[in-house]
Amino acid sequence: MARNKEALLLLLDVGPTTHDALSEVEKVCSMLLQKKLIYGKYDEVGIILFGTQETKNELTTEVGGYENVFVLRHIKVVDGDLVDAVRELPRGTVAGDFLDAIVVGMDMLIKKYGPTIKGKKRLCLITNALCPIKEPHEGTKDDQVGVIASQMTAQGMKLECIVLRGKLSNDGNKKIMDENDRLLNVFSKKTWARIVYVESATSLLGAIRTRNIAPVTIFRGDLELSSRLKIKVWVYKKTSEEKFPTLKKYSDKAPPTDKFATHEVKVDYEYKSIEDPSRVVPPEQRIKGYRYGPHVIPISSAELEAVKFTTEKGVKLLGFTDASIIQRCYYMKDVSIFIAEPGNRSAVLAVSALARAMKEMNKVAIVRCVWRQGQASVVVGVLTPNLSDKQNVPDSFYFNVLPFAEDVREFRFPSFGSLPSTWQPTEHQQELADNLVMLDLAPPGNEEMLQPDLTPNPVLERFYRFLELKSKHPDAAVPPLDETLERITTPDPELCSQNKSVIDEFIKYFEVKDNLKIKKSAKRLPREKPSGSDEEKEDLQDTHIANRLKPSDSIENSSAVKVEKIGDLTPVQDFEAILQRTDNPDWVNKAIEGMKKKIHDLVEDSHERDNYNKALECLVALRKGCILEQEPKEFNDFLQYISKFCQKNGLSDFCDFIASKGMTFITKTQAPDSEVTDDNAKSYVIAKDPKVESSS
Repeated sequence: MARNKEALLLLLDVGPTTHDALSEVEKVCSMLLQKKLIYGKYDEVGIILFGTQETKNELTTEVGGYENVFVLRHIKVVDGDLVDAVRELPRGTVAGDFLDAIVVGMDMLIKKYGPTIKGKKRLCLITNALCPIKEPHEGTKDDQVGVIASQMTAQGMKLECIVLRGKLSNDGNKKIMDENDRLLNVFSKKTWARIVYVESATSLLGAIRTRNIAPVTIFRGDLELSSRLKIKVWVYKKTSEEKFPTLKKYSDKAPPTDKFATHEVKVDYEYKSIEDPSRVVPPEQRIKGYRYGPHVIPISSAELEAVKFTTEKGVKLLGFTDASIIQRCYYMKDVSIFIAEPGNRSAVLAVSALARAMKEMNKVAIVRCVWRQGQASVVVGVLTPNLSDKQNVPDSFYFNVLPFAEDVREFRFPSFGSLPSTWQPTEHQQELADNLVMLDLAPPGNEEMLQPDLTPNPVLERFYRFLELKSKHPDAAVPPLDETLERITTPDPELCSQNKSVIDEFIKYFEVKDNLKIKKSAKRLPREKPSGSDEEKEDLQDTHIANRLKPSDSIENSSAVKVEKIGDLTPVQDFEAILQRTDNPDWVNKAIEGMKKKIHDLVEDSHERDNYNKALECLVALRKGCILEQEPKEFNDFLQYISKFCQKNGLSDFCDFIASKGMTFITKTQAPDSEVTDDNAKSYVIAKDPKVESSS
């Protein structure tokens, strides 16, 4: 199974007590599979129903029992048929036993994958847990759950339980409900399990994790409290904005008979001289310029490199301050979480002691952060203690980026007290306004509406549904907004109805007018910037001045975009530009993988060594980038691969070529994580049969 891909089994309760909610379950499961077709098209999914009259599973045939559990779809790569299958779930007629369904699901995963892909096998259980669990032949129900949980841990499986309650569930026997809830909580204590209770269709839509996003550290190293006191920590993104899927350019010019056509449109940029429009000017004859008043100041790449602020990777404590001083409005960008290095008991104790002391004294820490070696910018942020209430989860810190003086925007407004008395609200109007803002989204005894953890982005959800519709019906019109999504975008009708008198009274004593939309003037075209420029943040314009250059007509009036892909014209510059991007830690992996592919293509497509020099330049850039990012294994493994590829395909002269240029693996001196020792460095010059020896 491919790296970072997931095996998922949906365990769906279709018994009589869930019939009222099954239409919503069908929606959320189809949405889950639609997203997998976009983001995880190689993920494998199966569907198991319980509460059916019919029984169909291998355990019943092999050992007996496990009645009323029906395997609707065996585990296979996700496709459109699976989406259609969950849209029309059969309605069961008997009570379902969710423990039987879990065991059948585990059996399917074990038979399919064995002990492999640990941590990437997931069981997703959706039930209202209203039906009683059968008594085991031996021991108690708690013992049975304990055995199942220990086996799940041994096999590296995860359990996600979505329990339907409130409007999504019928009234049931409270004793049975309490017992089932207790059994589910045993899973969360004894294995990796997530239990979520939902009371509305909106919460159900956001409860299932539709994307399997592997956590990636943005920093691993020391939290330096002083020159003599350092704590090993890892830093992860805690929240990050979900973006639209990348929409690529598509061409229909490929022959209809070519089933291997990618239909991908490749875009390259050329710069030409004004004197000779037919002459393409290479990068080494171009130079960047920056506007300074009415002038354009040329600055060479060497000068830019010299003036660049050099940084050393690390996180250093600057000091502590009262938590009340750091205002919430100062928080910038995404939230990260600092945890102690996993498996390091001393680090866990140190982080816990520091976090609890800060919490007790109501303090926060101000730290200076450089996530990567050579990172162009320094981040100053605040660490807020996050104390855990679970025994198996250690304490940690939340990290928020703080602004510099240039980032703060001060807006001053006149005081309402300075306005004329006729513009001041009367006491009665003030009372009505107070009553209006008391409309509570979290009424006592009920589920809070629009919980962030359970409220999906309605814009994204609608896009995914329309994309799936267009995949089957290319001429389909945009459908109306789904009722579930409409509940997110409009005020809750029930809440408005309950407080109609308050709203009407407010409108009665305040002048209410329609907010007429004013047509905006046409937007001005942005100033022209060269491809790949990342100077947009400073609002500086890159101007090509040498040789009186201008972009070719094909890219006139195009605004600057950040480099997202390694092109054919300037692969080294594109690779370096992507590595420098700090808006997402995934760019490092994308840059490395993209450069590997570019080198492979250059070598494979080479004719009489015509691409060897360019491939060597790319290889040197990849080696330098992997050293900077401390990814020696990525480079060393690729160097082994490309050498074997060349020998297998009659391209051994490329191995000789890069060996003559002194190309070697990355050693421990250059990157501590490398398996290549300095003593053996000379033996790692590319040879006919490259081998990597681990250091002792």
